[in-house]
Amino acid sequence: SMVTEAVLIGDRRKFLSALITVDPDVAKQLDSGKAAHESDAVRKHLQTVIDDVNTQVAKVETIKRFTVLPRQLTIEDGELTPTLKVKRNKVNEHFADAIEAMYAD
Repeated sequence: SMVTEAVLIGDRRKFLSALITVDPDVAKQLDSGKAAHESDAVRKHLQTVIDDVNTQVAKVETIKRFTVLPRQLTIEDGELTPTLKVKRNKVNEHFADAIEAMYAD
């Protein structure tokens, strides 16, 4: 699968969104010319995956927007625990601008 992490955002928000990290090797197969977070082909592929997921959940649980992050989440940056669980507070802090952009309008 292309997705390595998907962090859902939605606490006290109008809708759910997601921060997504992708496997760069898989992304390169779709678009060798661009970094995954800048690629339209990668975005389109992820949108079809999300559309599919959205058909399996209640309307309030659907993901309305997503952002492809420019790098993987890491233990070193405090975003993952040693057992590779996501530390939401750190992710929210480190990617606050990306999160706000999804809720900008």
